[in-house]
Formats: sequence, structure tokens, C-alpha cells
Amino acid sequence: MLKTPTRDVRVRSTEPLITPAELIAELPMTSEVEQHVLGGRDQVERVIEGADSRLMVIVGPCSIHDSRAAFEYDGRLKDLAGKLSDKLLVVMRVYFEKPRTTVGWKGLIYDPDLDDTFDILTGLRRARRLLLDLAEMDVYVGTEFLDPIVPQYIAGLVSWAAIGARTIESQIHRQMASGLSMPIGFKNATDGSPQTAIDAMISARLPQDFLGIDRDGRSSIVRTGGNPYCHLALKGGKHGPNYGRDAVAEANAWLRARARSHANSGKDHTRQGAAFRDVVGQRAAGNGNVIGCMLESNLMVGSQKLNGDASKLMYGGVSITDACIGWPETEQLLTWAHDQLG
Repeated sequence: MLKTPTRDVRVRSTEPLITPAELIAELPMTSEVEQHVLGGRDQVERVIEGADSRLMVIVGPCSIHDSRAAFEYDGRLKDLAGKLSDKLLVVMRVYFEKPRTTVGWKGLIYDPDLDDTFDILTGLRRARRLLLDLAEMDVYVGTEFLDPIVPQYIAGLVSWAAIGARTIESQIHRQMASGLSMPIGFKNATDGSPQTAIDAMISARLPQDFLGIDRDGRSSIVRTGGNPYCHLALKGGKHGPNYGRDAVAEANAWLRARARSHANSGKDHTRQGAAFRDVVGQRAAGNGNVIGCMLESNLMVGSQKLNGDASKLMYGGVSITDACIGWPETEQLLTWAHDQLG
């Protein structure tokens, strides 16, 4: 890399990356996987439209850092989702990117070996391989998109996606969402107000023209038609939770459309159950504006710290980001929700 006095002064190096088209050709989807993903998107869209009366539940680890543990979780979730499918549309939360307030582990795509080597090419391969394997196991997948380049590599395997609280004000992410092929949940801003998310939804529903890359990695002008399947995700904020009846009613008054209520719990995993039961109770009582909820759930309860030595971590079924509820509580809550909605 040739540096000049005015360019790349603080850039250590640049490294060519495989193009989206090359990775897709290396790890292609079968026609069966394609139909599975499309089927998941169609069902989520029907829930958003009100044509499908089921409650959507996005459930899974705060972040994925161990493929083996993800497979084990997926196997359990598949069996449970099948039993509850008449009342619940279950989508597995498979998050590869983690926004950081300052610094920290950025997710499987960016640091797949958990050792600050930032082998992004390996991370992209692992992420796409995992999504292919999960689709072949007939589980629908949801994720949060953070970097606007990443969707070119993996978005074709995702049935639902989110734009997070830290990026909801970003014009780049609103533009990206307007061109994504799956339904998008927009989380409220970190202060808890839904207004910023509503603004983002309006923006993403409209056609957009912006700079991006194509499947061959070339800088391009991207022109979109807008995404009609945008919905609000209430996730709480610095002033407290916003999953209660009054908060949902207020958000609905602002939105004048269907809202999806996130099972916010003040970052205390032990409070997720109470929030979940409250949201499900609202739906069971007839509030059709609540179309779904989210649980951060893993094989085992709690979390563990990544302190630079991945060999000292417990089994991957324990989160290395936000603490999660464990599988027994997950199974109990989803079964309870099914019974309530029955």
C-alpha cells in the first residue's frame, strides 16, 4: 500500500477480500435451502400483515461464537418449534456482528478465533457455512446486520433481520434496509423512544439510491425499491423497559401500525421471563398490535468473559456477550406461551 502525506496516514494495511460472488460459489445454497429461506420469509411477512395469527418468537444466543454449540441449540429448538408451530412461528436468533460502545469482541465474522487476529475471511466462511447447515436442518434464521457489506455474503440465507439501537439513526443502515430481501425489525433508540425507529422505518420503506458494492465487490450505485415489511422492535432503553401495556399502546399510537415488542429486561437475563409473560399476556388478551417477541437464550444460563485466551472458555453453550436464559427456561416459556395462546 502506497501512503502519501494526505492519504492512508493512519491505515496500517489493506488486504483484498474474497468477493460475495466467489464466496457464494464456494458455499452455494441448494434449491431446497432456497425454498426453506423463502418459506420462512413468507411466513414472517404474513405474521406482519396479520394474515398469519401466530406469535413470532425470535429466540437464541446473544451471539454465536461456537458452531458446535449452535448446532446443539438448533437441534433442540427444531424439535420444540415443531411441537408449537400451530401457535408460534419460531425463528432462531443467529447474530454474527456485535456493536460495541467502546471496544470488545465484535462477533464471529470479525474475530472467529476469539484471539484478536481478526481473520475476517474465515469469519465470513464460518458464518455462511453455519447458515447453510442450519437451513438444511429446517430452522428459520434471524440476524442483525451491522456492516453494510456483510449482507452481500450471507443475506440470501436469512429469513428475518434487525437494525440495532446503536445504528437506527444511521442513514447508511436505513438505506441498506430498504434493499434487503427479508422483513426487518427496527429497534428503538438507546433512550427507549420509538420515534427514531419509526423515522427509520419510513425511510427504509421508500426507494433509496446510495453507494455500495455489487456481488463482484465493485463499488456501485445501489438503487432500491424500498422494503414494505418493516416493523418496530421495542427493546427498552436507558430510562427503563417499554414492554408493558401502556408503553406498547403509546408506541402503537405513534406508529399507527403493527408493533413487535422485544422482550426487554434491563440487561438482566433473570427478568426476561417476566417481560416475556407480560408481552404474551397482552397478545393473549387480544392485542393484535403485538406480533412477536424476542428472547436471548442459550444452552446454559448466564455468560462468561472472553479474556484473550479462548482455551479457558467453558463450552460454547455459555454466552461470551450478554447473559442469556438457559434452555430449560426457554423450553418452559415457549411451551407456556403456546398454552396461553391456545
